[in-house]
Amino acid sequence: MDIRKRVGQNLKRHRLEAGLSQEALALECDVHRTYVSGVERGVRNPSVLLLDRLAKPLGIDPVRFFEPLD
Repeated sequence: MDIRKRVGQNLKRHRLEAGLSQEALALECDVHRTYVSGVERGVRNPSVLLLDRLAKPLGIDPVRFFEPLD
């Protein structure tokens, strides 16, 4: 599986577990909602700095985005 898809699927899973919409997460991270959508769909290649920004409102360590999918 493409690493971007793995990161995207893990981002979506953690975002939903946190009860956040794409828009709410985007506002917390100061990015556009469509960028969050692109990361979740695996079409964007986020930097490690952005992954860190995305992880903070989710209350997770950024390494969790790289975990194998169930």
